[in-house]
Amino acid sequence: MSKPLVIVESPAKAKTIAGILGRDFTVESSVGHIRDLPATAAEIPAAYKAESWARLGVDVDNDFKPLYVVSSRKKDQVRKLKDLMKGASELYLATDEDREGESIAWHLMEVLSPQIPVKRMVFHEITRDAIRRAVEHPRDLDRRLVDAQEARRILDRLFGYEVSPVLWKKVLPKLSAGRVQSVATRILVERERARMRFRPAEFWNLEAALAPVETTSATATDRPAGFGALLVAIDGSRLASSRDFDESGSLTRDVLVLDEVAAAGLAQRLKTARFEVGSVDEKPFTRSPYAPFITSTLQQEASRKLHFGSQRTMQVAQRLYENGFITYMRTDSVVLSQTAIDAARKQASQLYGAEYVPAQPRRYKSKVRNAQEAHEAIRPAGDSFRTPDEVARQLSNDEARLYDLIWKRTVASQMNDAKGQNVQVRIIARGPEEEAEFIARGKMITFAGFLRAYVEGADDPEAELEDQEVLLPPLRAGQGLEVVAVEAKGHSTTPPARFSEASLVKKLEELGVGRPSTYASIIATIQDRGYVWKKGSALVPSFTAFAVIGLLEKHFSELIDYSFTADMEQDLDEIAEGDQEHIPWLSRFYFGNGRPGLKELVSDHLDDIDPRAINSIPVGKDDQGREIIVRVGRYGPYLQREEERVSVPGDIAPDEVTVEKAEELLSAPSEDREIGRHPDNGRPIYLRSGRFGPYVQLGEIEDDDGKPPRASLLSSMNPGSLSLDDALKLLSLPRVVGADPGDGTEITALNGRYGPYLKKGAETRTLQGEEQIFTITLEEALGLFSLPKTGRRRGTSPPLREIGTDPETGLPIVLKEGRFGPYVTDGTTNASLPRDDSIESITLERSAQLLADKRTNPPKKKATRRKKATPKKTAAKKAPRKTKA
Repeated sequence: MSKPLVIVESPAKAKTIAGILGRDFTVESSVGHIRDLPATAAEIPAAYKAESWARLGVDVDNDFKPLYVVSSRKKDQVRKLKDLMKGASELYLATDEDREGESIAWHLMEVLSPQIPVKRMVFHEITRDAIRRAVEHPRDLDRRLVDAQEARRILDRLFGYEVSPVLWKKVLPKLSAGRVQSVATRILVERERARMRFRPAEFWNLEAALAPVETTSATATDRPAGFGALLVAIDGSRLASSRDFDESGSLTRDVLVLDEVAAAGLAQRLKTARFEVGSVDEKPFTRSPYAPFITSTLQQEASRKLHFGSQRTMQVAQRLYENGFITYMRTDSVVLSQTAIDAARKQASQLYGAEYVPAQPRRYKSKVRNAQEAHEAIRPAGDSFRTPDEVARQLSNDEARLYDLIWKRTVASQMNDAKGQNVQVRIIARGPEEEAEFIARGKMITFAGFLRAYVEGADDPEAELEDQEVLLPPLRAGQGLEVVAVEAKGHSTTPPARFSEASLVKKLEELGVGRPSTYASIIATIQDRGYVWKKGSALVPSFTAFAVIGLLEKHFSELIDYSFTADMEQDLDEIAEGDQEHIPWLSRFYFGNGRPGLKELVSDHLDDIDPRAINSIPVGKDDQGREIIVRVGRYGPYLQREEERVSVPGDIAPDEVTVEKAEELLSAPSEDREIGRHPDNGRPIYLRSGRFGPYVQLGEIEDDDGKPPRASLLSSMNPGSLSLDDALKLLSLPRVVGADPGDGTEITALNGRYGPYLKKGAETRTLQGEEQIFTITLEEALGLFSLPKTGRRRGTSPPLREIGTDPETGLPIVLKEGRFGPYVTDGTTNASLPRDDSIESITLERSAQLLADKRTNPPKKKATRRKKATPKKTAAKKAPRKTKA
C-alpha cells in the first residue's frame, strides 16, 4: 500500500517527525541542499566548460541563469529519494519556512520531477499538534521566497568570484571576498584602527566612605550603615571624567583635571572637612521586560551568559528544535502566538503569583519588514511549556542551559514591569581651603516584576548593574555625615573595546547587514579565512584583514559601504514580498544603471591598485625620523625599517604594534643571519625566525621561483650555534635511506609534525629520536618495517595548568596539550576545548561542563560498512540530464 513521502532537511528532524507521524508516512531527509552552483571546475558539466561564464556558474548575459549541479556527495541521497517516491501516494515538502527552506523545496521539485501530488508542509515547532496541523493545512510553494534566495545566492557568487581574484593578484593568493563577510571584517578593522589611534589620558579623583551621624528612621537597620560617594566638583568647577577626553587624550570640555599630587593633597585636607547632605533626589523608575528571543538576541545572550560562540549557539538551538523542545530558531520576529502567550502567563502566575502577571497580555512588534519569513519568536515548544527541570534529563548540558535561557526569557516577557526608586544624593564637603561636591547614587527595587524570572546580560559590565539594587542608608538634606575615609584614585581612559561575537552580532543587526540566520556563519567564515582571530572573547583582525579592507575601501568603497549593503538586504526583502523582480535587480548590480556595476568596477580599477601600498600599514617614525611599516608578506606580516626586517609574532594584535614595540622587536637580538653558501649551487643559506620557530632557508624568495626550500630546526639544535653543516643536513631532508630489496620500494627518513619517522609507500614507522633521521641504516629500517606497527609512543606531557576539582566527580581537572589541540581531563574523561574557548580563559565551571557533556554524550563507534559486491555486467548508463536552470 502506497503512503505519503515527507522530505525534510536533516536526519535528526526526520527521525523526530517520523516518530510523530508513525507508520502511515515515510519520512526522509534531503541532508540540506541537494544541488547548488558548481563549487569547483570539476563539477562543471562538460557541455558548459567552454562557455565564457562557466567559471561564475551564472550566465550573466542570459538573465543571470544559474548552472545548478548535484554534487557527487548528494547523488546517492537523490537516488534514494527518487526510489522512495516511486511507491509514494503524494509528496510533502516539509523544509523550513524561510528563504533557504523554500529554496531547498524548489530544488527537490526540480530534481525529483514528481508525478504525484505535491504539497508544501510548514510548521514552526516539532510537536504532535503542530505536525498534524501542517499535514492537514498544506500550502503551495512560494516562488517569491525562492527568487529572493536565488538572488542572494547569485549576488554572493558574483561578488566573491569577481572580487576575490583582485585580492589574489594584489594582496595574497587564495584569499576570498564575501559581500557580508567583508563588511563584518571592516567593522572589526575600523575598531582596531581606533584602538591604534588611541592615546590614554590620566586623571585623578576622590572616593569617600561616609556614614550618617545619626539614623533618621526605625528602618535604618534594614539598610547599610555606610556608603560610598564620588567627587564631582571643586568650588563649582566640574571634575574631569573619561567622557571628557577624545581618542588622542585631549580634553574636549572646560573641566578641572587633578593630577596625583593635587588629588593626594585634596584627600588629606578633606579628611577633616565637614560633610553634610546637600540634597536627596528620588525618582521612580519602571522597567519593562525584554521581548522574546529572536536569532540575534539569542546569540548575544548565549555569548554573555553561557559563553557560547554564535555557531555553537545555533548548533545547540538546532538540536533543541529538531527534537521538539523549542520553536524554529531562525527568526526576526518577536511576536508570540496566542497559545504561547497563554502558556507563558499561566506559568508565570503559577511560579511567581498572580500579581506578577499584567491584566492584559504583552504584545511585541517586529522591526523586520519581511514578516512572512520571520515567523514566531524563539520559545519553548508546545501549548504548555515544560520547565527546565522537566526536560533536564533528556538534554545534554549545553542544550539544558540554552533551553533554560529561552524558557526564562519567554516567561519573563509576559510578566509585570519592575518598579523602584533611583536615588541621587548630593553631598557638600567644606574643607579648610575649598568646597567640594560629592555624588552618591542608589537604586531600590520596590517590585521585582519580571526580574524575578530574568535579568538580561550586557557587553559592558557597568551596564549589567542596571537591574541590580544599590542601597543607601536613609538620608535627608542637611544631615551630617561622618568621614570614614577619603582616598585619591587614579584613572586612565581606555580604548574602545574590541568586538566580541555578541557585540558584533548586535552591530550587524543595528546596521541591517546580513540576516540573523547568517551571523554565525559570517563570524565562523572570517575566522576560518584568517581575517580574524580570537584573544579571549575578543575578535582581533589580522594584518591581512587590514590590507584587504584597505584595498576594498580605496577601490571598491561602495561594495563594503554599510548603507549600500543594508539596502541590498532591504531589496531582497522586497523581492521576497513581490515588490521587486530579481533579474532586473541583479542586472543593475552587475552591469550598472547610471553608476558603475560590479563588472566595470573590477575591470577598471585593477591597474590602479599598487600592491606594495595596499600591503603596507604605517606604524610611525622612530626618534631618528625613520618610518616603520608593517608589511603583509606571503609568509606572514613583518616589520620593516629601511633595510631592517623582522617577523611580527602571531600572538600580537595590530594595536599592540606601536613604535616602541616595533623598535623593541627590530632591536632584539635576531636569529636571522646568513650561515653560509650551499657548496653545490652557491646560493646563500639563511637562519630565520618565523611564526612557528627558527628555520633555515636556501636562497631568497623569488616570485618566479616560488617558495624556496626550508626546514625547521630540530628540538636539539641551538639557533645561536647552528653551523653550515647542520643547515645542510636539515635541507637534505627527506633523506633516502635505501630501497627494500624485496619490492624495490624506496624508504625515506623525515621529520614530521609528530616527530621523526620512516616512510615506505603508504606505511610509516616512528623513530626514537631526531638524530636517527640522519643515522639509521637500510638494515635497521627494514627491521622496523618487519615488526607490527604499534602506533606513536608519545611521552606524557605535563599539564599546562591545574584548573580545580570537578564538582561532579571530585577528581582534579587539568588542562593539557594533545595531538589535536588543548583539552581538559579529570584522569578518566577527556574533553577537547571548542574553538570559542581559549587556554587562558577556560574556567573550572566551563571545564566541568565540557567533561559532563562528554560523559553524557560519549563518542559513538563508527558502523562498519560492507562493500557492495560488484556485478560482472552493468547496464549502459543514461546520458546525464543537463542541470542548467
